[in-house]
Amino acid sequence: MRNFRKYDIWIDAVEITDKVYCALDTFPKKELYALASQMSRAAVSVPSNIAEGASRYSEKDFARFLEYSLGSSFELETQLIIALRRNYIKESQQTIILEELMSLQKRISGLIKKILKK
Repeated sequence: MRNFRKYDIWIDAVEITDKVYCALDTFPKKELYALASQMSRAAVSVPSNIAEGASRYSEKDFARFLEYSLGSSFELETQLIIALRRNYIKESQQTIILEELMSLQKRISGLIKKILKK
């Protein structure tokens, strides 16, 4: 069994999730059960799927959960764009999170490719 706590992608995904939660503090109350809820679920899903996948015995299963994590990261990216367009977050906040998120997406994608080549 893999130790998910040692994966840089998991560590970075947790950091991004924390930044998303800080950004959600500025959202209007009317969005608490709409966009804010979707964003928090997507953000939490990224490191959660990495951790769950690490518990799987087969490489194929691990790669599948990494794909779920990657999908959630793209969902979160879309939601961050919408949040900025609605003026729910500052552009500087969004830029920092998006830069880290896009870096994470590339690394998750690279790990998936590496695992599936084996």
